Amino acid sequence: MEKVDELDKKILEMISCNARMPFKDVAAECGVSRAAVHQRVQHLIDAGVIIGSGFHVNPVSLGYSTCTYVGITLEKGSMYKSVVAEFEKIPEIVECHFTTGPYTMLIKLYARDNAHLMTLLNDRLQEINGVVSTETLISLKQSIKKEVPIGAQHAETRPTALEES
Repeated sequence: MEKVDELDKKILEMISCNARMPFKDVAAECGVSRAAVHQRVQHLIDAGVIIGSGFHVNPVSLGYSTCTYVGITLEKGSMYKSVVAEFEKIPEIVECHFTTGPYTMLIKLYARDNAHLMTLLNDRLQEINGVVSTETLISLKQSIKKEVPIGAQHAETRPTALEES
């Protein structure tokens, strides 16, 4: 992946906060032309820095009131690909990660309610060949959702006085 310069970071920070911000406004804020912003964004897409765009749909508005994380233990780690293929058939699963720690995998899913969640767990997930056990964690509230820090100006990335000495 190519180096991301300071102008790229400034553009990324602005559009990650508001993907609907017109390029003319980004250009004015950055002191460059709209064409330059368009070229930079296209280059960032082509380089794989920007990996998606679109709108985020509120699951609750579609009747999915229960957000759940499920830790999955597999019989063997090598069964990961076949289990993922089965997970892809379950539309309520929105994320799947191969992990270290107590679980082989961690998934995020949305259910309409607890009864729907129980059906997903008992009749779908736990019936998949290779799934040994599941541990369910229901999210009561999402408190933070953001992108990774883009600019070098973030205080948490600077060394502290103790680290500098």
